[in-house]
This record gives sequence, structure tokens and C-alpha cells, in this order.
Amino acid sequence: MRPSLTWKGLQVIRSIINLNNMNIKTAEFVSPKHPDKVCDIIADTLLDAYLEQDPSSRAAIEAMGGHGLVTVTGEVTSNAKIDPEKIIKGVVNEDYLLNVKITQQSKFIAQGVDAGGAGDQGIMTGYATRDTDNYMPKEYELARGLCEFLFAKFPYDGKTQITLADGRVQTAVASFQNTHNDELRAAIRSFIEADEYLVNPAGEWFSGGFDADSGLSGRKIVVDNYGPEVSVGGGSFSGKDWTKVDRSGAYMARRIAVDLLEKNPGAKTVRTKLAYAIGKKEPVMAAAEIDGVQQAIEGYDLSPKGIYNFLELGKVKFAQAAQWGHFGRGFTWK
Repeated sequence: MRPSLTWKGLQVIRSIINLNNMNIKTAEFVSPKHPDKVCDIIADTLLDAYLEQDPSSRAAIEAMGGHGLVTVTGEVTSNAKIDPEKIIKGVVNEDYLLNVKITQQSKFIAQGVDAGGAGDQGIMTGYATRDTDNYMPKEYELARGLCEFLFAKFPYDGKTQITLADGRVQTAVASFQNTHNDELRAAIRSFIEADEYLVNPAGEWFSGGFDADSGLSGRKIVVDNYGPEVSVGGGSFSGKDWTKVDRSGAYMARRIAVDLLEKNPGAKTVRTKLAYAIGKKEPVMAAAEIDGVQQAIEGYDLSPKGIYNFLELGKVKFAQAAQWGHFGRGFTWK
């Protein structure tokens, strides 16, 4: 004889069924004082300094910092004469021990770039959705907006996270240095309505940034893109000049996604993908999906130089892109 379900058992089953039918999405964001973001900003501030003096500079700069030490290493080929230590100190504004080791780009990489080819192989993805006015995922945009709002009040190390259930804000999470729970909770409530608020869930904290944790450039790749609901190609952005298609190709993929969404008024979502081989001008793959239907990408010069010209990357201050996400902020790649 089959045993009957208890009332509690029925409730559990119903909750599982409801959960399976529910569209749940989560995204996070971090403030510019987060250790990883400080490292991104260091890398891109150095890149901007090289490009300002020599627009043809090639750079691949990595930064790591924490606990009184900042280490910068990488490859730069440039006629610019900059003072890396002075620039780094201008970003961190502290008397840290600096360890800087920058060498010239490998001649074996350079020979492919000299011929107009990509500075590396890689896959880049682009995305655009009608969920928000700037064509970014809603959960991502809310997490970013909340982080920006809180950072204006509390300019310290901090993180936010938003969970949506069928488009409704189910949970809003915020952890910010040098805040008391009551004031932080009030600030979050004034910005967003949620079913649940998690405010400094591990407790109030007053040591952050490089004093409490170490950071590394290129580690917040999902935050730099579209959040975890959208795949990423794998390459990070900061510290890389336009010949590195990890960056320029990803920017172009976003621009194409936005263009296609705007050219197709009935479309809801566009995903794009580019793939390059090192030393080759043209991508080995250029495809788009409009509401799941794949089509080729046509009508664009997708060589690194073509992307540079089309997006006017020579006018960009890349450190600005490193702070609050690289997409949906009015850059030429939109």
C-alpha cells in the first residue's frame, strides 16, 4: 500500500514545482575600491598613460596588490616615457611597497601584430537585450545601479548582489566597508524594493581594500561583462591595448549585438560571438543569434585595425571603463 504524503511533504513538493517553474537570475557588482577593481584600474591607468604619449603603444599589463605591496608586471612596446611608480601611487594613494617589472613585447607576438593580425587567439561574446533601456540584463543593471548608489554615499570597498524571481527583486545583498547596518539598510531600501534584504550579512566591517584582502587584475571578468547569465569568451580586458582582441573584439561583439537589436524591432535578445587566431586579421568565426536563430555577421570590418577605427578606440580612456563595467555606459561600443 502506497503511503500517503503528509501536509508538510506536499508543501515541499509544491515549493520544488514552483521553483522549477520560476525564472530566477542573480548578478553581483563590486565598487571601485574592491581590491580586484583597484588592480584593474592600476593596469588601465598605466595603459592610458602609455597611449597618451604614444597611441601606437602595445601593452599587456597585470597588477596584483594587497597588504602593503603592489606588483605590476607585463609587456609594453612604446616610445612613451612614463613613471609607473608615480602613476600607481596616484591610484592607490597610499605609501605601498611597489614592485614593477615591465619588459618589451615578445618579437614572436609582434611579428603577427605588425602584419595587422590579432595579438592573440581567443573567443569574444556580445549580448544585448530589451530587458533594460541600455540593453543590459536587468539583474546586472540593478546590481550595478545599487553599487553605484551606495558608493556615492559610502566610497569604500563594497559589493552588491541582486536576485530576481520572475522579474521581481527577491533578494538584495550589500556588504560595504565602514557602514553600520541600520544606515546601510536604509540606503538600500531607498533605492530598491525587495522581498528580502541582506545587509553586511557577515557583520559590520571596517577594514577593506588592500588592507584586508589581495586583488588581481582580470579577476572580475563576469562583472566586467554581463553577469553570470551570459557566457564570456574567457579573456579579461584591463591593461590590454586594442591589438588584444580579448578587449577590442569583445567591445565589437557588444556593438554588433546592439546594432542588430536596434535593426530588428521585434527581437528580444541578441548574442554574438567572434573568434580569432593569433596573427590573423579576420576572425575565424563571426556569428550572431537573434532570439536563438543563428545568422552570419556581415557588413563590418572585423580586423583589429578596423575595430580600432570604427569604435574610435584612440579616444578612449580605458581606466573609466574599468570602474563601473565595460558595457551599457554610453561608450562607442555601447
